[in-house]
Formats: sequence, structure tokens, C-alpha cells
Amino acid sequence: MKIAVIGGGAAGLVASIVAARAGADVTIYEKMNKVGKKILATGNGRCNYTNMNMSLSRFHGKSISRAENVLEFFDLKKALNFFEELGIYPFVDEVGKVYPYSLQASSVLDVLRYEANRLNVREITEFVVEELRHNKDKFSIIGNGETYHADRVILCTGGKSSPQLGSNGDGYRLAEKFGHKIIEPFPALVQLKLKGKFFKRISGIRFDGVAMGLTDKKIIREEEGEILFTDYGISGPAILQISRMLINEMNKGEKTYISVDMFPKINKNDLYEILRNRFKKIGFKQLEESLIGFVNKKLIPVILDEAGFENTYKLCGNLSKKEIYNLVEMLKEWRFEVTGYNSWDQSQVTAGGIDLCSVNQHTLESNKIKGLYFAGEILDVDGDCGGYNLQWAWSSGYTAGYYSSIK
Repeated sequence: MKIAVIGGGAAGLVASIVAARAGADVTIYEKMNKVGKKILATGNGRCNYTNMNMSLSRFHGKSISRAENVLEFFDLKKALNFFEELGIYPFVDEVGKVYPYSLQASSVLDVLRYEANRLNVREITEFVVEELRHNKDKFSIIGNGETYHADRVILCTGGKSSPQLGSNGDGYRLAEKFGHKIIEPFPALVQLKLKGKFFKRISGIRFDGVAMGLTDKKIIREEEGEILFTDYGISGPAILQISRMLINEMNKGEKTYISVDMFPKINKNDLYEILRNRFKKIGFKQLEESLIGFVNKKLIPVILDEAGFENTYKLCGNLSKKEIYNLVEMLKEWRFEVTGYNSWDQSQVTAGGIDLCSVNQHTLESNKIKGLYFAGEILDVDGDCGGYNLQWAWSSGYTAGYYSSIK
């Protein structure tokens, strides 16, 4: 049986290995000059390839419950075993993220390519699939002035995130031709643009805090972790986790906001007392000077301005209760209006894609075309930051590779 895997990313590589192990004649068609380029960029080059806290609640999509069978078919334990057998020894950090012990993303790609080569999986690179045809249980893969044939096809071309690494939404066009519904894609795990004229002044400042995403009507999500101010707004792991749900609300026409708590370990009352005692001891210092050593120096004038202090030369010992409370509110609930988000080039993953209702929830075979399977980011499944998206790639790739190779 000939199987064509269109897209040589994380899902495509696992799908090709599983199908080849079952005896299929497998060819990967990849538009870039090498397979697996996006794998090299994951986890800041260290490849956070799964997470010990695996749960369906960490995944999102219009019909996300239909992904549960796939995530269970090739679950966390099976993923860990799969990679250990290939030579990847796991390193688990304090929050459950799993990396190769070498802390090199290249290790994951190398062992996948080695296994694929061992199984005689062919790679045709720099090949752009212009058309995919289906006729009498056979598929024709057309591109670069050539035509190849296959009995079954696994389409795993990715979404639209990181187009510089090969995924630009080409697969949606191929899927739509066969009648599959596409949930409108949008960037997820992406930096946010905020309203304000001071961001260039505080760009580069990072701290551990709590970020809350909200609309005028409700709290959307809260995340603790590193937060980074940029010249356009805000970034960092905590922000990336929130971005998907905030953008979804923006797409509905809702106004969205980010609230930042710079002192999450201290409640408001305790923070008030800390500041009151601090100002009492160093009451001879001007307000701006009094916060040095407590707040990042570059942030101080911006925070004081945003808190409504017109005279920063005022002695801190002369502050009223109300003025100290205003400062506490700023440090605990600094609120920004979200005005937009960065482009596909900066986003880590795509939200949206092929509607899961268009595929068999157990096998990932198309409900429209027999012999056509899907895997990875092309489907309407996206996960939180922390190894969940790669787990979906492994799980869906394994599932499509397994079922497509059954005669």
C-alpha cells in the first residue's frame, strides 16, 4: 500500500513512521528544503515535547470533545515510551514540562528522521502540492510539474502560524476542495498589543506575576508566570496562555483587557502596610526615589503617572492613605486595553482549522473522502503552551498513521 504524507512536520513524521512500521510504502512531500523545521523552534530550541499534566481541558476548538479519543489512543505514557525507544530520555521540569535530557530540539528531530530513514520512508522536499485529486480509490499528488500516486493520503500541512517555517494554510485549500468545513483560523499563543504611549519606555522589563484576561462582562482566564513588556504591548508565557481566549472574544466584537498583578504573593492589605511602613521609614525621600529597590526603576515614573501622581517630587512621608491605596491598586491591578495582536509570523500555533465534525473522531479519516486522513495543526485543535500542541501532533500523527495503514 502506498501512503502519501503531505507535510513533514511533527505529525507527518510520526504518521510516516507508524505507517511504515505497519508495512506501508510511505513518501513524505515537504515544501521546505528539510523536514521538521518547526520542531527545531519549539521550546526555545529545547523542544518541550509533552507535559505530565495532560488533560483534555488544556486543548481548545469548536468540537474539542471529539479529540479525546485520539489523545487517549496515543496518550502521554505511550508518547514517552515511543520517544524513549527512539533514544530520547525525558527531563521533567518543576511544572511538568517534558524535554529531551539533552535539552536540544534537534535531538527529537534527529531520532524521528533516523527511524523514518531506517524504515525506508522517502522524503521529497521543496515540493509544493498544487492539487490533490481523488479518482477510483486512488489519489494523485500534483506539484512542481510532476504527478505522484498513492492509495491513501495523510494531510498534515499545519496551520498558518510561523509561515517562515513552512505552514501557510495551503492544506485548508486542499481540504476545502473535498468539501471539508474550515473553522476560521486565527493566531493563538501570540503577543498582545496594548493601548498606551509609554511602552517604548518600559520595553524589555520582565517579572513574575499574574495576568488576567477579561472583557467588560467577565473574566476570561488568569495565568501566573513570566510577563514581559514590549514596545507594542505585552508578552511572556502567562500572556501567551491568555491570548487565544482573548482573541476569540475580540473576534466576537468584545472589548478586551489585560490586568497585571506585579505582587501576586502579597495581598492588597499587606502590600498597603508594607508601603506605609516603607514610606514612614524613608519619609525624607521623594516619591519616585522611594520606590527604587521595590519596583523596577524604569517602571516607577510610568506607574506613578498612571496612578495619577502629578507631583513625583513629593516626599513619600507626606502621602495620604488614599494615595497609598491608589499605588497599591496600580501594583496589583494595572489594567490595559487590548488593541490587537501580533501576526502569524510571531504566533506559536493556529486556532481554528478543519472542523473535527468533518472527520472520524477515532481514526481521523475524512467523512467526505475515503482514504484521506488528517493530523496535526491543520485540524481545529490547539493546546496551551507547555508541550500540549506537540502532544496533539504526536497523538494525531500516530492515529492517522495507524489507521491509514490498515488494509
